[in-house]
Amino acid sequence: MAYLHPPCPSPTSHPTSRPAFKPSITVTTSSRHLPSTQKPTANSNNWVSDFRSKSLNLVLSGALTLGLSLSGIAEAKVGVNKPELLPKEFSPVIDVAGFLSDGQEKRLAEEIADIEKYTGYKLRVLAQNYPDTPGLAIKDFWRVDDRTIVFVADPTFGNILNFNVGASVDLDVPRSFWSRLAGKYGNMFYWKEKGEDGAIESAVMAISSCLKEPVDANNCSEVK
Repeated sequence: MAYLHPPCPSPTSHPTSRPAFKPSITVTTSSRHLPSTQKPTANSNNWVSDFRSKSLNLVLSGALTLGLSLSGIAEAKVGVNKPELLPKEFSPVIDVAGFLSDGQEKRLAEEIADIEKYTGYKLRVLAQNYPDTPGLAIKDFWRVDDRTIVFVADPTFGNILNFNVGASVDLDVPRSFWSRLAGKYGNMFYWKEKGEDGAIESAVMAISSCLKEPVDANNCSEVK
């Protein structure tokens, strides 16, 4: 997975400092429509390998409080691993918090299947209220890899949208997209007015629009 950061500041959150380094990743061609056997650049792989274990454990274990940006890694809560909270059959959407109706889960699953068919990327959605979460158990359940976006919807820390993004996705999607997405649909004012389900659905549709855009200097420049 790529890197983590706390969600965009909300009235109840505290800013974190920007790390002192910024790794450079040179992208000469798009990886979006390449076979999954093709790997990111060497520089990207070296950097990602340093952070993958730490960032994945953070986002999949505790509060999954964290979204993705360059702001640094916030303090995680005690890890959680509750496979008993997983559904009996595979689903790209797991709602242990009860935010979504059956119809909404079905629509999101259909949109996610369309994203994967069109782009090869795997979007996975977990709706939870920490500590009621399967936590690390979703890693194996979803077979999380470099082409996976894990979207954790958890209102515990104010901003409901939290992301962990695979290295291959990171090559095509600007890092700023995730913080802008959290700022638009994840802030407390939005989800308290539209509901947690409204924030989740809006975010999934925005991710779908972004991933389906041609990869160029301006892709994903707007959160739709």
